[in-house]
This record gives sequence, C-alpha cells and structure tokens, in this order.
Amino acid sequence: MMKDIEAGNVDCVIVKDLSRLGRDYIEAGRLIQKTFPAFSVRFIALTDHFDSLTADDNETSLVVPVKNFVNDSYARDISGKVRSHLKIKMEKGAFIGAFTIYGYRKSEEERNRLVPDDYAADIVKKIFAWKIEGYSNLAIAGLLDRMGVLSPLEYKKMRGENLRTGFGAGARARWSSIAIKRILTNENYTGTLVQGKGEKVNYKVERVLAKPEEKWIRVENAHEAIISREDFELVQELLKFDIRPGSGEKKAHKYFGLLFCGDCEEPMIRRVERYRENETVFFICATKNRGGECTRHGIPEEALDRIVLTGLKQQIALFLDRSRVLDALERMEVSFEEVMVFDKEIERLHKEQDKYLMLRAGLYEDLKKQIITEEDFKNFREIYEKHYQELQQAVKGQEETIKKLFKSGVAAGMNLERMKNVMQVTELDRVTLVSFVKRILVYEDKRVCLELRCKELFSKALMPADYIEEKKLSAGEVV
Repeated sequence: MMKDIEAGNVDCVIVKDLSRLGRDYIEAGRLIQKTFPAFSVRFIALTDHFDSLTADDNETSLVVPVKNFVNDSYARDISGKVRSHLKIKMEKGAFIGAFTIYGYRKSEEERNRLVPDDYAADIVKKIFAWKIEGYSNLAIAGLLDRMGVLSPLEYKKMRGENLRTGFGAGARARWSSIAIKRILTNENYTGTLVQGKGEKVNYKVERVLAKPEEKWIRVENAHEAIISREDFELVQELLKFDIRPGSGEKKAHKYFGLLFCGDCEEPMIRRVERYRENETVFFICATKNRGGECTRHGIPEEALDRIVLTGLKQQIALFLDRSRVLDALERMEVSFEEVMVFDKEIERLHKEQDKYLMLRAGLYEDLKKQIITEEDFKNFREIYEKHYQELQQAVKGQEETIKKLFKSGVAAGMNLERMKNVMQVTELDRVTLVSFVKRILVYEDKRVCLELRCKELFSKALMPADYIEEKKLSAGEVV
C-alpha cells in the first residue's frame, strides 16, 4: 500500500478503526500527520469517526494521538499476558512450538505433548549409536545419505508440514555434519523438554535474542525418551574431540579421545611399524612426537588391550560383588537421607564448613579487641563466606550423586546388567571402552591408570555397606 501511495496511485485510505492502521502510536501518528498529508491522501477511520478531510486541529492533534496511545498500550498488555501464559505452559511441560524436533510428533490426544515418531526415532537412535562407535558427524551424514534416509527437512515436507528454514540448500536438502550435531546435542531426546532458549526484544521488534543456558526452561520426564541420559552425556563427552578416522577407516580407533600421556596429559598418538610381513601397532606421547619436553611413553596396542581389559574386569567384579549390598538396600526400602549420614566426603565437607563458620564468628571478637582493622574484618568475612558457599555447593553435589542412585532403584542406577555383559567380553571394542572408561593414562614406567566414568557414583554405591552392617548390629542387639 505504501508503495502505491508513494507512486501516486492512492488518494484515500479507509480502515475500520485506528488500531487497524497500527498499534504503534509513534508510527501511526507519523502516517496520519505527516506521510498521508505529504502525498495528499485522505484517511478515514470509520468506527472512530475520523476523517482527515473534515477533522479539526483538536481531533488531529489530541484525540487521535490519545487513541493511538491507548491502542499501543493494549498491544503491550496483550503481549505481556501472552508471554506469561506461554511461560506457565512451558514450566508445566507443555510443548508450545509450531513444529516438533526430528524424532517426535505431536500427540493426537494432547497437542502440547510430544510422542516418538517410530521411523524418525529409530534414525535418531542409530545416529547416537554410530557416534558412540566412533563415527564422525560427517561420516554419519554420509551413511544416512547412502541409505536413502530423508533429512529432517525433507522428512517434514514428506509428512506435509509447511516448514521453512534457512538450513536448506539446493533443490533437495541432504544430511550434513551440522544437522547431525544438532541432533546429538539436543537434550529433548532424553525426555527432558527444553524450551525458552530465546525471546523477542519486545512486542514491537521481531528480533529474537538468545537467552543464557541457565535461563532455559527444563522439565524432566515431560515426554518419552528416545535416548537414555547416560548415552546422551557420553556423546556430549565424545563431541569434545574432533573424531578423525585413520587412513582407509570409516570410524575412529577405539582408543581415540580416551588415551593420554600420564605425565604431560597430552593425547597419545597411534603408530604402525611394518617390517616385511609383520606389523606392530603402538602408542606414543604426542608431545614427544612433536619434539616437546616429554618422554616417549611407548606402549604396544596388544599389551594395552590386555592391561585395560584386565583392569576393567577387576573393577567391575568388585562392584558386582558389592551389588548385593545394593540389592539389600532396595529390599529394605530405605531413603537416601538414611544412607547419606555414612558418606565420608559429606562429613568432611561439613567439618570444613564448621571451620569457616568459627573463623567468621571469631572476626567480631578480633575487631572488638582491635586485633584487626575494620577493612581487614570486611575482607576476611568475604573470603570466609565465599569458601563457605563453595563448600555448600560441594555438599549439594554429593547429595545429588546419592539421589541419583536412589531415584529409579539403586541397582538400576548402576547399570549392573551392562556390567555383567562386560565380564563375558574377551576382546575390547570402542562401545565397551567409552561406556565405562573416561580416560586412560599411560606413564613412562609402563603403569596404566584407568579413570572410570561415574567413579563417584561407584564410590557412593560402596558406601552403604556401613549402613547394612549398622542395621545388622542393631537387629542383633534387639534379638
């Protein structure tokens, strides 16, 4: 319309009321008082009984601006109410998006709830499994394209969804490493609904600003999970490394991203020596390989496999032996608060907190006796308070670890069935390694140190033995 007005093709604009022209009182006032008169355009608002041809100065300069301001205020009020309503829905775990993420669809019974799309959900599971096996994002995208699997955009088009995105390129959108990464980093696949990642600047500006992660709205168990929380967190760890398969290989070596020098903590690199028909595979420190100040730390792959497998089985055997304690706890139906009193780490942290409380209390006496100045008093009080709060957070972290054991059953939290399967393994593979091992450190004296995943969870699982013994003693005394 404005193009036609500027071209001289319009001599009159008619609207139902002033709000139909615009709810921005500044813009609406500019059009009525400046733009339309400049192009000799008559403006009529029917229900507001305004006609620029017959209106006097009082109507144009006072009545119309007031009505435009009221319309603007109404738009602002509605915007605030809509935002508040949407936030309440998100906090209740209702999905408010127009389009679902790949792998889900909207429930037929409840449109604000996500349910798995069987076909796409199966593809998502494959993507996570391939990542754990050692495939790069680009390699996974290539696999899907060769299999003829439709990309998320093409799949939504095939289902009849009118989705438009800036990620499409070419006549037919293909899988890309970026698309794979978006799937691998999407927490919604764990059953946790994550929304509110961005918001509009205000009701007048369409631009959306990204919000910091701590302000996102997360609701756990809002819908059925496609990927387990354990596998999702494992993949997030693997994404920190740039997975590059070796020459002629489709996926990364089983030790990639796991093997490190025990002294400089740089990654170990794989080397292959060939002599006639014999081939020897070994690992050396990357720092030494670059000519840096570290030693070779060389270890043959065959020896490393044997050491790691033996060490892993020994650790798992220990936890499986102690799993009887976990079973006993489940039968006793105890709460995590009862067992928490036996946690030595929490006990130590509480003692540290008490120390800083005593130090902070003593500052008042020192100030009264003029042992310290008022400035020293303020500085030390801030230091002690900071340490106290840090310890408080550490205590919460320890308590959360114990809660994790008791949330869905103690034994279930430890993945005991997966551990039992490992005891039957005779040859290491990448899935087994990344599932249980966080880091492998190789020292110059040939020592190999395994840093297990969830090691703190394992240590907490061993802790309840004290609780069981206490219960047995108490029962014996009663008898």
